[in-house]
Amino acid sequence: MAGPSVGGKHFIQGAIAQDLHTDGRKRLVYRPISVETGVIPQANGSARVRTGTTDVIASVKGRGGKELSTELSIALQRCLLGSTIGTSTTISNSAAPQRCLLGSKSGTGVGIDCSSLMIAEGKLCWELYVDGLVVSSDGNLLDALGAAIKAALNNTCIPKVYITTAASADDEKPEIDISDEEFLQFDTSGIPVIVTLTKVGSHFIVDATSEEESQMSLAVSISINRNGHICGLTKQGGAGLDHRVILDIISLAKHVSEQ
Repeated sequence: MAGPSVGGKHFIQGAIAQDLHTDGRKRLVYRPISVETGVIPQANGSARVRTGTTDVIASVKGRGGKELSTELSIALQRCLLGSTIGTSTTISNSAAPQRCLLGSKSGTGVGIDCSSLMIAEGKLCWELYVDGLVVSSDGNLLDALGAAIKAALNNTCIPKVYITTAASADDEKPEIDISDEEFLQFDTSGIPVIVTLTKVGSHFIVDATSEEESQMSLAVSISINRNGHICGLTKQGGAGLDHRVILDIISLAKHVSEQ
């Protein structure tokens, strides 16, 4: 797809300088967002998020794990982003959703309780695998995928599992009964939202369209939980940033997340 013409570039940059997106929104205003859950009946949970003409789907599938990992970071990775994100459009930084939703390697800041996945400690647990699909892209994919993953996890129902016979030895698994009528759901209120701030000219905007992204010098994506704590941060493009600029960006992202 060809980029905007010279005149188009001047129009985009001039509009943003005047506190306007090319579609008439203010710089810190999102396009209308719609969320639909339960769109994939075969999955344990799923959601479709549309923002403008950006359209993404996330699905969650649970399966029994061999053993609950002793490293929290591995367990959390499986919980939120166990499989790769398949997209019809390449995301320039495929690790960005992982960093923004998982935070640090220790799992600090993740808003889902992995102990709820445990069936028998050290023996059996549920593993959740999340797949993301980009149906159509018109910018701001990371924020849309993050919202879809959170909505899909909120929609997820995992069958309750009862241990009928405990394991008789350390290397044996207990006998279990999987309920067809009782299900577990997750409290996803603590899962962070992702706010991407895209710099065009000397100004930052949210929810950039693909045309606006073509004129960006850099973009910073920050995940923020309901308490206003920063759980992850990733940057695309541009040179290094002064710490004072980063603090200003974080303050702006917090302001946007509260709207």
